[in-house]
Amino acid sequence: MTQQIAERRPRLNRDRVLQAAVALADEVGIGPLSMRRLAQELDVVPMALYKHVANKEELLDGMVDVVIGEIDPPVAGADWKSMVRLRVLSARRVLQRHQWARRVLETRTNPTPAVLGYMDSFIGMFFAGGFSVDLTHHVMHAIGSRMWGFTQELFDATATSDGDAPAPVAPEVQAAMYQEMSANYPNVLQVATAASHDDGSVVGSGCDDQFEFEFALDLLLDGIERLHQLQWVSSEHPSL
Repeated sequence: MTQQIAERRPRLNRDRVLQAAVALADEVGIGPLSMRRLAQELDVVPMALYKHVANKEELLDGMVDVVIGEIDPPVAGADWKSMVRLRVLSARRVLQRHQWARRVLETRTNPTPAVLGYMDSFIGMFFAGGFSVDLTHHVMHAIGSRMWGFTQELFDATATSDGDAPAPVAPEVQAAMYQEMSANYPNVLQVATAASHDDGSVVGSGCDDQFEFEFALDLLLDGIERLHQLQWVSSEHPSL
């Protein structure tokens, strides 16, 4: 009987482990994810996982690779600006499906072949558009984390340090915050309340994140396009 159950169970391999880890993180978040919890999901003993991933850090690296694999490839035949924009927005959609991925990406110190492959392909879009090595170098610095579909806001209230949703703020607390900001930080308050906020917050947590992301992306791409048209070179690398 035990042998029959084992035969019906899908064979455990690295891909199955990583896919299950991604699904589990999507469900419970990255904090509760552990080798033991993942083993329970796969109905195996924890030691069985170590045949496919050496430790949790390698597991996280592999999960990042799975997520990167979901980003659309460059659109064939498109101009460089449209190609880059579509690729970045595809990455953003992927990270919105996997809310934990941003935090994990930010903690990776050793890029995997999948990470390097994505970066190489991303740089290649600018080379295909006729960009110099010099301008592309500075462009990659300017784009930064946007290539992965996220950016660091001034005050990101969309999640706690654990990646969970922040606790709701009581109306009376919001009112007190409003009064303090009105008295001490009127300029911040004016900008924070300039646009409508779905949650009525006075601290900006209800901003349309997608609009703000695309606004900044388009602003950046327009500036990059202008430098490219001017055949801009930096003083550090005038020959590149």
